[in-house]
Amino acid sequence: MVSVKNLCKNYGNFQALADLSFDIGKGDIVAFLGPNGAGKTTTMRIITGFMAPTSGDVMIGGYDAFEEPKKVKAMTGYLPEIPPLYPDLTVYEYLSFVAEIKGLRGGDIRKKAMEVMEQTDLIERKNTIIGLLSKGFRQRVGIAQSIVNSPRLIIMDEPTVGLDPVQVVEIRNLIKTLAKNEDRTVVLSTHILAEAEEICEKAIIIHNGRAVALDTIEHLKRKEKMELSLTVKVRKNSGELVKKLEKTAGVLSISDENSVLTIKTSKDIREDIAGIIVRDGHGLLEMTNNEISLEDIFIGLVR
Repeated sequence: MVSVKNLCKNYGNFQALADLSFDIGKGDIVAFLGPNGAGKTTTMRIITGFMAPTSGDVMIGGYDAFEEPKKVKAMTGYLPEIPPLYPDLTVYEYLSFVAEIKGLRGGDIRKKAMEVMEQTDLIERKNTIIGLLSKGFRQRVGIAQSIVNSPRLIIMDEPTVGLDPVQVVEIRNLIKTLAKNEDRTVVLSTHILAEAEEICEKAIIIHNGRAVALDTIEHLKRKEKMELSLTVKVRKNSGELVKKLEKTAGVLSISDENSVLTIKTSKDIREDIAGIIVRDGHGLLEMTNNEISLEDIFIGLVR
């Protein structure tokens, strides 16, 4: 669905993107990640036709983004970090206006405006002036405008930034609903890595304008998981317990703090660890397998 090849973007002497390449397939739900200044927003602006690159190629749905921009924009929906809203219009007026800009005509404008308001839970606010809406509802209007043309590709830049916890959950659920369409590709840029892990299946991580990772999140975890970590809480602790566990095959290291042990291992030896603690009467209260997170992978790659 999206093919980016050798993309470069220079702002004077500063190179924001340096030979960036990646592919995103039809129906993929992709997290587009990177630290501040990595080039995420620049990339999204180029893909959506908001700006031109210094060099490189972008293909969307088989069309060249720069040779056939109208065809590309017709199949693309874009939610920038600050939604492009008109505060003096009502929700319905604004969405009708956007629908017309994106090529809808006649009765299709009203039909589609009503449809996206249903999808984004805005029907009860359709006659409300946008400037009077809360930030959460303005964000919903921003999402509504990005899907009013039934796009095959949706690109969202920080869709939950500045929202309260309840609004964050609502917007995440809305994005998940939009992503259920198998013909629709979703690209989500966010600094909240737990959000990316919850919503997305794949991740593109860029740093200093270059791609440093492109894979499914689960595969990235398997590749990065060089060792396992267990947190073990016991009722009775002593130096003898640590010595016994250190002799167990597969144990790499043990840290001990107030009857809570953190054990690094080279393989899954939870059964062996539990057997020693129970057999010798130390009282096994809790054992947790510490899974590697997308945040761990991200920090490891960009440092």
